[in-house]
Amino acid sequence: MIGSLKGTITEISGSYCILETSGVGYLVLCSAKTLGKLQEGEGAHLLIETVVREDAINLYGFLTAEEKTWFSLLTGKVSGVGARMGMAILSALSPGELFSAIASRDKSMLTQADGVGNKLAERIITELKDKTSSFTLPQGAVSSGTEKNSQVEDAVSALVNLGYKRAAAFETVWAVYNAGGNKLDTADLVRMSLRKLTTRD
Repeated sequence: MIGSLKGTITEISGSYCILETSGVGYLVLCSAKTLGKLQEGEGAHLLIETVVREDAINLYGFLTAEEKTWFSLLTGKVSGVGARMGMAILSALSPGELFSAIASRDKSMLTQADGVGNKLAERIITELKDKTSSFTLPQGAVSSGTEKNSQVEDAVSALVNLGYKRAAAFETVWAVYNAGGNKLDTADLVRMSLRKLTTRD
């Protein structure tokens, strides 16, 4: 099995790149986010996941270990998510955004990916929710440990009712909750989170 490839990008297409190393050009399927960071004629080092099927052997490439880990989780732990769907999800959401969507149970964020409907989004959240507790958090991701805190959940619900997306509300409330030394009540959490969200907008 191929674990990684290092060489020069000679071609970038809609869903793949060709990475030439030692005179051999490897066709590597990548997410849109990864392809967007590559440049033809420049060097690249891709982590590789080899997927063997009866009719094909495909190489899937990733710039970070986090993206590769999420690909493995999606395709290995969620029924109905194959390699193509895994790449579609990673094309729509970064590892940090994917973590936040699952931690905050934000189905609408997951359905941004092509082919992901409400039922599949619910399945992804249900089947990967427990996996996030031991996952190394990407920068900007939020912890799922506050889900059991009623004050945090009430504050998030209030912000969602005001029109904010659940993942953004969850991340903001979590940040305010930590900054306040976990001593803020629900009203304070909502008020201070609104201030942060308004400033961000």
